[in-house]
Amino acid sequence: MPYDIEPRLLRAFVAVAEELHFTRAAQRLYVAQQALSRDIRRLERELGAGLFVRTTRQVGLTVEGERLLPYARRVLSAQDELTAAFRGDAERPLLVDVGVPIGTAYRVLEEARARVPESCELVARFHSGLTGAAGELAAGRLDVSFGRFAGLPPGVRAGLAHQPVRLEPMAVLLREDHPLAARPAVPLAELAGETLYAGAGNAGTAEWTDLAARLFEGRGMEITAPFPEIEGSEEFIRVVRKRGWSVLASVEFIEVPGMVLRPVVDPVPLSPVSMVWRRGLRHPGLEALRAAVGKLGERSGWLALPREGWWLPEEDAVVMEKR
Repeated sequence: MPYDIEPRLLRAFVAVAEELHFTRAAQRLYVAQQALSRDIRRLERELGAGLFVRTTRQVGLTVEGERLLPYARRVLSAQDELTAAFRGDAERPLLVDVGVPIGTAYRVLEEARARVPESCELVARFHSGLTGAAGELAAGRLDVSFGRFAGLPPGVRAGLAHQPVRLEPMAVLLREDHPLAARPAVPLAELAGETLYAGAGNAGTAEWTDLAARLFEGRGMEITAPFPEIEGSEEFIRVVRKRGWSVLASVEFIEVPGMVLRPVVDPVPLSPVSMVWRRGLRHPGLEALRAAVGKLGERSGWLALPREGWWLPEEDAVVMEKR
């Protein structure tokens, strides 16, 4: 009977149990697949039980694996809370991923910075994509991110907490010479036949690409072919202008020379934005961010549904408590 199981081994086990795929689990933990497999074998030796049934095509939990999973989750949750309570969080900078220095997440960060003492540092990181951020949140390399929480796999969501922030109206970024660019708003039906960039090919923004696919389905709209991840606003502007893409965006977006941003209407498609953090995290900066979300939401009506027709997937409505 084991008396001292390393939390790292349990974390490896939970990742594989939730993903049921060693490659995805390794990517989630940011470790090599060989190292992950080694940790699983070591845990199985220490427990004296096989935890997974492996074939060339799939991975499944054994009876012993099913029995271990709830215990492992409770142990890891308690460890996260213990670490947060004694790591000197008041002095540790809180790392917050806001994507770009404009829009909903950045406005929350700025509001929170005005609420904390000088000794509490909120450090911005500018990487887009909640799917990509989720693994770093779980591993403790990132503290807070923003995005579509319902777009994450259920197993990933289980280790994270979230707070609804905004139902953000969507928009389209169009070339100035595009036939629809002269309109103050673009009816959704008028986009039939269009092909728009929505992050396809960037694994870190998979939740956004999935939302676009749901919106486009049955409406005659297509997503551009997969393209490698584009890092940074300057590179995004360069690629979009060179390729001549129209872009599915939100109503608050970076300026792109030679292009115009137009809201989509009839109905208004909504992008659900949540603030997301690791369960058990304790930090005065997190509390300031949560308070800022509440204040901005109340002031600006961020969670109010549009009076005119709107579109939001059912599962997102449930997560955002708008069912």
